Amino acid sequence: MLQIFGKVAPPPGVERYGSLTGGGLVTFLNAILLLLIVAGGVYALFNIVIAGFQFISAGGNPENMQKAWARIWQSLIGLLFIAGAFVLAAIFGQIIFKDPTILIKPKIFGPQ
Repeated sequence: MLQIFGKVAPPPGVERYGSLTGGGLVTFLNAILLLLIVAGGVYALFNIVIAGFQFISAGGNPENMQKAWARIWQSLIGLLFIAGAFVLAAIFGQIIFKDPTILIKPKIFGPQ
């Protein structure tokens, strides 16, 4: 086969994500999912800190304190949804596939 561009080597650090036939897309999607989960956690932490400052600076105003508490609870519920998604994925993975990590880190098997 004629190689027009010659031999192109992947950049350093790419080999840890696997080859194109070894689950590269699955690894990429797992990285995106992890990024979204971490971003959700950081956003919830940011909201809790801001709500704490709102609560402290409310100065006894019940309306402002109520808004701050609502923001804190909403952030905590968001964190519970993030953690609950992992727990449900592990439970369903264990029940259906006998592997709790199968839905969180899927494995693709192809022709050998």
